[in-house]
Amino acid sequence: MPLLEIENLASGYGDAVVIEDISLAIDEQEGLAVLGRNGVGKTTLMLSIMGHAAQMSGALRWNGTDVSGLPAYARARLGLGWVPQERDIFPSLTVEENLLIAGRPGRFRLADIYGLFPRLSERRLNMGDKLSGGEQQMLAIGRTLMTNPKLLLLDEPFEGLAPVIVEELERTLQRLRRDEGFATVIVEQRAEDALRLSDRAIVLDRGRIVLSGQSSELLADFDRVQQWIAV
Repeated sequence: MPLLEIENLASGYGDAVVIEDISLAIDEQEGLAVLGRNGVGKTTLMLSIMGHAAQMSGALRWNGTDVSGLPAYARARLGLGWVPQERDIFPSLTVEENLLIAGRPGRFRLADIYGLFPRLSERRLNMGDKLSGGEQQMLAIGRTLMTNPKLLLLDEPFEGLAPVIVEELERTLQRLRRDEGFATVIVEQRAEDALRLSDRAIVLDRGRIVLSGQSSELLADFDRVQQWIAV
């Protein structure tokens, strides 16, 4: 049984349909990359999974149970972990308070986050708005890990970050999958990086899947991907 199964999903905002007829499944410990140009529905797909976009038809099942009608907080309690593109750090809280406010029982506790991101330990008393972009991204991932999810949904985690920080975050995400067994869905404009971090990939265009396959195969034949993502 897949960890997450999406069947014939259509979703959007108000009367506007953004995602149409999307079907896919994600197994435990599997990594999926979601690629495509800006505005094709990548973030809407993630928001639909989390319950932040309006689901108009289709089904979304978590461990075999349809969760289409559940609000976002209930999906988070089931094990869906969301790292938004905007990071949404609480500016008036310290790093440590940002982490503790999200804490739920499970594998990851405060010390584990500091072990994963030593820089957050060094900045633990800094306010959320006194961090660099890379530190904010570490905090956003760490805060989501404090909810002890089974699936990590990451929207543009490398956007605007220096290459050295991207490399550090890539190593961390690889470690989370290899050592901790997380399933991941990553939306990322840096398509080659996303393919290296995933097992499978889909490419969206106008709210539909236009290309899918094993990440290693798509990376080896990257021109097939490039024709759908080039601006």
